[in-house]
Amino acid sequence: MSETLSHVEIYTDGACSGNPGPGGWAAILKAGDAEKEISGYEAETTNNRMELLAVINGLKSLKKRCKVTVYSDSAYVVNAFRQNWLENWKRNGWKRGPKKNQPVLNSDLWQELDRLIRDHEVRFEKVAGHSGHVYNERVDELAVQEIRNARE
Repeated sequence: MSETLSHVEIYTDGACSGNPGPGGWAAILKAGDAEKEISGYEAETTNNRMELLAVINGLKSLKKRCKVTVYSDSAYVVNAFRQNWLENWKRNGWKRGPKKNQPVLNSDLWQELDRLIRDHEVRFEKVAGHSGHVYNERVDELAVQEIRNARE
């Protein structure tokens, strides 16, 4: 008998003031009518790390196995799954490049994300950034606010 999984949508975004520089990440988890906003800050980081942390922390917030759709405006995040970059990196010992001799950037976070997605049925969807999508605009606002709050 197969289990019936709850469906959760996770909207994510990362922001950085300078790259590297201070950064914020945010996620909105939506299951039916329930919504939860989470966000965080790092003093010295990159935009790509913030994008990854948004997804990681969104998945970490789930209490049980779920069907998850992650919505991100980050091609870096979405293409890693849609174009099988992640599988190739794993197969190549977390190396990349024409000769497979360059370390994968942010491999610590990619490895954590790889572990987390095994706990759920996850698919990734690309959302156009700054296009008026209500949840994408909100996670952008939350991520940027984390940076502002740290400066105050």
